[in-house]
Amino acid sequence: MCFPAPREHAPRYVQWRDLLPVTRRQRWVELTLPLPWLALSWGLYASSLWPQGAVASFMFFLCALRLNHEAIHGNLGLARRWDIALLHLLSALMMGCNSSVAWSHMQHHRHAMGPGDIEGHCGHMGAGEVLLYGPLFPFDLIRACWRLGRNKWRHRMLRDGIFVALTAGLTLWSGSGFLQFHMAAMLVAQCLTAFFAVWITHQGTEGTGLAARSQRGVLARIAYLMFYHREHHLFPKVPVSRLPDLAARLDAQVPGYAASRQPVVPWLDPTR
Repeated sequence: MCFPAPREHAPRYVQWRDLLPVTRRQRWVELTLPLPWLALSWGLYASSLWPQGAVASFMFFLCALRLNHEAIHGNLGLARRWDIALLHLLSALMMGCNSSVAWSHMQHHRHAMGPGDIEGHCGHMGAGEVLLYGPLFPFDLIRACWRLGRNKWRHRMLRDGIFVALTAGLTLWSGSGFLQFHMAAMLVAQCLTAFFAVWITHQGTEGTGLAARSQRGVLARIAYLMFYHREHHLFPKVPVSRLPDLAARLDAQVPGYAASRQPVVPWLDPTR
């Protein structure tokens, strides 16, 4: 019988706690990261260049995912109630239920692509399969969180639903073209989340023992460091902005770490 390779764990001798503190400036940078892309997308949608607004919307969604992710892990240095409030606000802007995302993401870390990993199971699919599955992915997270989460998660999901419904209602009532374009772009982005937020950083790692894929170089910067995913899984309390520093330590101090790394897009990785 062939058993899967055990998932890797954080090396105990690598120093990482000094990477945790978040300054006030760093916090504001994180909190405002999506706003320029949101403003740009709205401006483009309101102009004759409206098709280009889709690119800005994609970048807004990426930055909002990063901010959402940091709030889930409590990496912004905020009181927990403000992390939760931020998840609700982002739910309205992203047209999704971020409370179910938060619950499923913590299960993802706990079960690491195993049978209990609701979020990560699409990492076992092929590219075409996960793209077809994408529109169902947010609803699977909502159903799982409602069925398996405690009452506090159900209450948070209901608040998310109210904020999303109010946002959608006000957008349609206003008749504003740029807001309707934004809402449509966010719904498309939600359908692609399984591919870009899960599959692309986990596909092909089954049986390798690796926690996830990890990218270096310009693509990692364009993706706002979200492709340092292996490092994130090993040390989830390290803020995303400090993951390159953590990756450099792991490459230098852990034998075989750099050699075993699987990039997200190998031909855009400078070390491959």
